Amino acid sequence: MKKILIANRGEIARRITHTAHAMGIATVAVYSEPDAHALHVREATQAVALGGSASADSYLRIDKLIDAARATGADAVHPGYGFLSENAEFAQAVVDAGLAWIGPPPAAIRALGSKAGAKALAQAQGVPCLPGYAGSDQSDERFAAEAARIGFPLMVKAVAGGGGRGMRLVADSAQLPTALASARSEALAGFGNCDLLIERALLNPRHVEVQVFADAHGHCIHLGERDCSVQRRHQKLIEESPSPAVDAALRERMGACAVALAQAAGYVGAGTVEFLLDDSDQQGSFYLMEMNTRLQVEHPVTEALTGLDLVEWQIRVARGEPLALAQHQVALQGHAIEVRLCAEDAHFTPHIGRVLHFAAPSATSFERALLGGLRFDHALEEGTEVTPHYDAMLGKLIVHAATRGEAIDALVHALEGTTLLGLPSNRAFLAACLEHPQFRAGQARVPFLAHEGDALRATLRQQEQAALLPSAMAALFPPRTTTLPCSFARPMRLRHQGVVLPLAVRELGPGQLRVEQPGTGPESVGMHLTPLPDGRVQCAVEGVAHAVRTVAVGPQRWHWQAGGVDGWVEDASWEPAARAGTAGGANELRAPFNGRVVAVPVSAGEALQAGATVVVLESMKLEHSLACPSAATVAELLVAPGQQVTPGQMLARFAMQEA
Repeated sequence: MKKILIANRGEIARRITHTAHAMGIATVAVYSEPDAHALHVREATQAVALGGSASADSYLRIDKLIDAARATGADAVHPGYGFLSENAEFAQAVVDAGLAWIGPPPAAIRALGSKAGAKALAQAQGVPCLPGYAGSDQSDERFAAEAARIGFPLMVKAVAGGGGRGMRLVADSAQLPTALASARSEALAGFGNCDLLIERALLNPRHVEVQVFADAHGHCIHLGERDCSVQRRHQKLIEESPSPAVDAALRERMGACAVALAQAAGYVGAGTVEFLLDDSDQQGSFYLMEMNTRLQVEHPVTEALTGLDLVEWQIRVARGEPLALAQHQVALQGHAIEVRLCAEDAHFTPHIGRVLHFAAPSATSFERALLGGLRFDHALEEGTEVTPHYDAMLGKLIVHAATRGEAIDALVHALEGTTLLGLPSNRAFLAACLEHPQFRAGQARVPFLAHEGDALRATLRQQEQAALLPSAMAALFPPRTTTLPCSFARPMRLRHQGVVLPLAVRELGPGQLRVEQPGTGPESVGMHLTPLPDGRVQCAVEGVAHAVRTVAVGPQRWHWQAGGVDGWVEDASWEPAARAGTAGGANELRAPFNGRVVAVPVSAGEALQAGATVVVLESMKLEHSLACPSAATVAELLVAPGQQVTPGQMLARFAMQEA
């Protein structure tokens, strides 16, 4: 194996390149038009343009990928994760082209890639599974009958794919038709397969997965478990190992089931068997969710604890080498936690934009975080464009420490030391999750964010409000050595989180301000602004210092960061005053982000209740339902299914109903 084509992009493509080059193996990167200047392209030995912008025109084109491998003389293909990594047709095409496939055999992907097939195989091996239905009759009527037999609540799942797409929780029979339609649509868009299954839902489980590895000589071992219970929209945000709920005996039981399933499918390479763990009973009951026939996003957590390079193991196994360790030789050291840094706000809404400033704390990249160390896998740099064509994940921070508490503290510190300005991210939200008493106590389960999300967002709003004024002044009045004192106050209006704050600001001298807030507490506060060597501005307010970094993101609009707090502020001083007596945006529905209209399930003239879905948008591979803000009648619909929309675009107008 001398040259590997990496059929992926972003941080996972960089990750594979790092190990391949360390092994003396050349690499070929592929790229779409938006990724022409991306880091993964520049770091590979060679690069091939696939053309197109959307995944369907580039990273999902099997023919283009095989042609690129042949044209560059690549003798192997690594799929990474996502895209075609669990596509048996792609794996077979690679093998048929005479290339080495760095992944499980196509037959194993087929056997395990379908959730329905994996459940049937697992049941034959005695692996616990939840009761459900995964038959060929996909009619709503059959699902309704099976749901009545299984009982509610239940989960609707896409048979193909993963990543939380095509999954819906259904509380009662009335919700089932809508859930089936929505899951089918998302599954078809994401995986090209709209088949579904249903199964009994556990309402308060943990999500615990087991990393397995098998070679072509009949050996298979597990490398411990990862707890991935903190997630939104069935997509993981925080992963850790070992799980706070798994002891040695339970680890052995879960590991044995995972290995049995992999061996029954004739598995080779890296895979992950995912379970729901019900730790409310004394037995520690667990049930199969699915098996991911690829490397996981969270594999660095396992690498930290085991000291192994899983990509190197994948390459060696694909070359026909036996596993380097037996099960009894696997040793886990310390505790590791990973967080996924995403281009999304605290409400999990994805965003696009340009990275205007990026700085990270000292860390390794793409290799094991040693005990007490930080690893940061990403594909970020200043100028990086985050587009709507791919998912919202920007990178992963991984800490490895002697204890779980030390790992949490170090990861919070690392997030606070990461600067990312220009577009919204979940950096502050992740830190708030880690600091939450329930997570610190090791008690976070799958519903954690559904139950605690509003409280976490309220905490972030309070922190942002406390840092707003000094941060805004640092943006609007950067320290100057020639500032002349002025006895007149400059009237200003700042907009923050949709609220306009009136101010009056006096410049008393270089870096000296007196800020008056009419009717909001103290008559005025004094501020002293000092430039710092790293480009930040220190703003001291009555003895409290805030170190602030700001970037302009538009005319009179700034993105600022003060330690672990992020915020956005606008100078609305020159805008006309809002018209009195208007309903503002309450009678409008606007697009919050770039996306494609998937469905418009209402009609003009239809009376709606508050919270009724008006438009469904797809962005970054996920569907988002946009709701009517209050009881209203649809006055006008301005979009149709299939249409692309941009942030702020009007989607619908309402005639508000009288209370």
